[in-house]
Amino acid sequence: MSEKYHPVSISLHWLMLLLIVAVYACIELRELYPKGSDPREALKQWHFMLGLLVGILVVLRLYWRLTIRSPAIQPPPSAVQSKVAGLMHVLLYLLMLGLPLAGWLILSAAGKPVPFFSFSLPPLISENRELAGMIKEWHESIGKAGYGLIGLHALSALWHHYVKRDNTLKRMLPGKP
Repeated sequence: MSEKYHPVSISLHWLMLLLIVAVYACIELRELYPKGSDPREALKQWHFMLGLLVGILVVLRLYWRLTIRSPAIQPPPSAVQSKVAGLMHVLLYLLMLGLPLAGWLILSAAGKPVPFFSFSLPPLISENRELAGMIKEWHESIGKAGYGLIGLHALSALWHHYVKRDNTLKRMLPGKP
């Protein structure tokens, strides 16, 4: 068995990181512009579209992860570390699936168009502004928690690399096996 993830897994991992950074950047940078301004609206549109792209790609990534075996960590982690890592991955996948879905639900319930590049996606639910507000609060709270979750994921990889000196990070780095 290879000591590295399959190149498709590695590519999807790093592509999704870039997309997630862009999604967060768009929603944060919109605050630099006045409400209703063209740059602010453009950043919101990009936030929606890139977020939905994350949601689509994570389905592909989950399928790939379930069909292609992951390379073993050497030396093997403890059972507790393996369970914590498994929980971390479940939470990250829930974040990558749940937030785009929530965004689509927010726009649907607000009666707004759901942009996806040159397409407009159909609403998932009928207009309900109160529900849109509730989902938006959840979306924003989980999105803020995502900063910590993503940061913890990155710090864990660095800890494995520099402190534990195992191959956790090396398995996901691009390059030759």
